Amino acid sequence: MHGPVGGDCRVTCSLHGQCPKGRYLIGLTGNIATGKSTVAAMLAELGAMVIDADKVAHQVMRQGSEVYERVVAAFGREVIGPDGEIDRGRLGRIVFSAPEALQRLEEIVHPAVGDEVRRRVAQAQTPVVVIEAIKLIEAGMHRMCQALWVTTCSREQQLERLMTERSSSLKEAELRVDTQPPQAQKTGLADRVIDTSSDMDETRRQVQTAWQAIDMGGSHGHDRDISSM
Repeated sequence: MHGPVGGDCRVTCSLHGQCPKGRYLIGLTGNIATGKSTVAAMLAELGAMVIDADKVAHQVMRQGSEVYERVVAAFGREVIGPDGEIDRGRLGRIVFSAPEALQRLEEIVHPAVGDEVRRRVAQAQTPVVVIEAIKLIEAGMHRMCQALWVTTCSREQQLERLMTERSSSLKEAELRVDTQPPQAQKTGLADRVIDTSSDMDETRRQVQTAWQAIDMGGSHGHDRDISSM
C-alpha cells in the first residue's frame, strides 16, 4: 500500500465484535514495501476475499463524496489534480511534512474507510476474508481477526522496492521506511510471519502452508497487548 491515505496512515476502522458465523478473518499487515499486496494476491488466488484498505481510501475520497469536499476544504484546492480528483502525491507532501496535518486527514478519511470495510466484511460470501492494512494493529482491527499475518523483509529490500516499483527517490524511500515503527513490533504479535525476502516461489510456499493450516473452527478474535507499541 502506498500514498498518503491507507498506505502510510492509520486506517482506523470501527470494526468491533466477532466475525459472522462460519467466516475466518485474517488481518494482514506489515510495514511499507514488505510484500503485503503480493501476499494478499496469493490469498485471493486461493479463494479468500481481500479488502484492501488503501483502495477503500481511494474510493471514499473520489470527487463528489463528502470526504472529497472535506479534504479539499481542509488542505486547499492545490491538492486537486488535473482530472479533478485529489492528487495523493500533492496531498502526501503536505501531510507527511506536518504531523498535525496528517492527524487532520486521518480524522476526515478514516471513519468513511471504516464504514466501507465493515460493510464489505458483513457482505462477504467467501469463508475466508482478508483485511489488508498497514496500520491494522495500531488501529486495533487485529483484535477481531482469528489470525494475524505479518509480512517482513530487510530495510534494504524495502528501499529498493520503493525506488523500483514506486519511483521514489532514495530520500523519499528512507523517509517512508524510517518513520514507521520497527518491524519487530508487528512480527512479535503475529500468528504467521511471511518473509518475502526470498523469491516469489518461496513466498508462495509460506502462504500455502499457512493457508492449509487455517482452522475454520478457531476462536473469534484475539486479545493482544499493544499498549507498548
